[in-house]
Amino acid sequence: MRFAFVRMVVLALAVLSVSATAFAQIGISVNFGPPALPVYEQPICPGDGYIWTPGYWAWDPDFGDYYWVPGTWILAPEVGFLWTPPWWGWEGGRFFFHEGYWGPHIGFYGGVYYGFGYFGVGFAGGRWDGGHFFYNRSVTNINVVNIHNVYNETVINNNVTINRVSYNGGPGGIERRPTPEEERWGQGRHVAPVAAQTQHFEQARANRELRASVNQGRPPIAATGRPGEFSGRDIVTSREAGAPYHPPAERGGNPPSGGGGSRPVHPNELPPFQRPAPPNTGDANRDRKYQQQQDKLFAKQQQERQQLQQKQEQEHQRMDRQNASQAQRQQTEQRHQQQTQQMSEKHTQQQQRIQQKQHR
Repeated sequence: MRFAFVRMVVLALAVLSVSATAFAQIGISVNFGPPALPVYEQPICPGDGYIWTPGYWAWDPDFGDYYWVPGTWILAPEVGFLWTPPWWGWEGGRFFFHEGYWGPHIGFYGGVYYGFGYFGVGFAGGRWDGGHFFYNRSVTNINVVNIHNVYNETVINNNVTINRVSYNGGPGGIERRPTPEEERWGQGRHVAPVAAQTQHFEQARANRELRASVNQGRPPIAATGRPGEFSGRDIVTSREAGAPYHPPAERGGNPPSGGGGSRPVHPNELPPFQRPAPPNTGDANRDRKYQQQQDKLFAKQQQERQQLQQKQEQEHQRMDRQNASQAQRQQTEQRHQQQTQQMSEKHTQQQQRIQQKQHR
């Protein structure tokens, strides 16, 4: 009887735990929060049936960095479906990512103020009626010449100052918990992001300029008119960062599947050189010679880092002038990562050889 009671308590605690962390992507957790949401305008809706999906910060474990996934208009996968945006939440001392999803109701998205109808609770940018989506012109950018399913409904914003914090809970986070109804909707019928969203996501991940360490919380592509269109007239740039971005010196999320840390792509992402302590073997001439060799090698390796960094930056500038495709940019980044890794390995081997000679 006692065993059965204990088993029931454990089961109940497990159910509560699952409910509290519903849709948390346990494989994606970071030890510091994402940047604030940037300030940007919404591009015009391209046509009937498109639902606005706000931009958000995602995490790339390969680079140990957040990157911006631009907001965009997406065709709803089913009539009556709405988009619940992804969000970051503080749980157990780390930030966990909660994936967005499509469903007949808007679930909990951390209370994050994404704007354009997503004001922390539900969605005020439009509604389904009779198999058609009607857009609220007061909060969405609609061309009434092309789209006739519109209405005007003023949205009362109780927040005098818009909070651009992009995560729930933790230090400085948004203090809002899901209602029982939101939890029920989150556990109800819904579908994962559609193929167009996945492609949009991957293109953002491959774009170096969208990394927080590069743009300092102000991504150059804040939103697009259609998914995957990262060039052209429908691109919207950020007006400003939502807040100053100061990532910790030791950035880190869950390590990649290989078990190691993030892999630098460019020389300026490599850790600083760790110069060995001055030798003290008792042989002054030998110690002086070793120190001279170390200084010479250090200067040479530092120069090689700078030269490779300059070369790679010139390639980035050339791709920008040529309006290179995302596939070309991704291939270039992969080549840069390989070049940086090869140079780093060569420098490590050079250091090891000098140290081996010193200890003979």
